[in-house]
Amino acid sequence: MDLKDIQNLIKFVSKSGASEVKLEMEDVKITIKTGPAKTETTIVQQAPISAAPLVQVPQEVPQMKESTSGDKATEDDAKYVTIKSPIIGTFYRRPSPDKPLFVEVGSTINVDDTVCIIEAMKLFNEIESEISGKIVKILVEDSTPVEFDQPLFLVDPS
Repeated sequence: MDLKDIQNLIKFVSKSGASEVKLEMEDVKITIKTGPAKTETTIVQQAPISAAPLVQVPQEVPQMKESTSGDKATEDDAKYVTIKSPIIGTFYRRPSPDKPLFVEVGSTINVDDTVCIIEAMKLFNEIESEISGKIVKILVEDSTPVEFDQPLFLVDPS
């Protein structure tokens, strides 16, 4: 992990709204803490034990879940736009248990409409749509954990 990667990680964490992120790899340990009054970054880097280069392989979480309408994922999904999770946390479809859902299959959304909430470290982050369209599929169950960049919704932009 080079300095450019670390700077990009710091920028991403500050934009995500998370108050603390810890990342540990074989030769690097990084803790990034953000808050309203301060931003603190601690980096501990040790020399690699072997001369072999460190290779990072992205891991994908399979997300072939059924939508609420019962349709299975098909090749037709390629024409839809995916709204993905910008952070790691717990996915919620409503602002509180006694409130209505933000969106359902068939709901029409506009840019900046709140589509869900993701709780990360006791902070509730409203996730806003970056596109306009119609919700075709909801890919995550309510109150379940989500990963960074995990698909949440399929939207028909037409």
